[in-house]
Amino acid sequence: MSTEGNVRYSDKDLAEFKELITDKIEKAQHDLELIKSAYMNDHNNGTEDTSPTFKAFDEGSAVMSKESNSQLAIRQEKFIRDLKNALIRIENKTYGICRVTKKLINKERLKLVPHATLSIEAKNMQ
Repeated sequence: MSTEGNVRYSDKDLAEFKELITDKIEKAQHDLELIKSAYMNDHNNGTEDTSPTFKAFDEGSAVMSKESNSQLAIRQEKFIRDLKNALIRIENKTYGICRVTKKLINKERLKLVPHATLSIEAKNMQ
């Protein structure tokens, strides 16, 4: 299918993308809750009576783990926000149109990266 002559995706295509994005949002929100619960949970492994060296290593590991989970949560929140913005573009019927070239973004790209706003052509120009 040549996408260059099309102004926008059909309502049927947009409905398919909406379903795909809605599913991805649900999964991403579930993953975010898991990340947040891991971040908030203070897993006390009972190191109070072990050697101070081991306790220091254990505490350092816990801090690194919390920082890592915090970064994962931030990335997941951005992903969810980008997906919700894609839903808005679907409602506006501007979904799948490249911000730079104004051509339709390839369907396969949108299936893999449903929140994409740039075509491969535009990405390569960056």
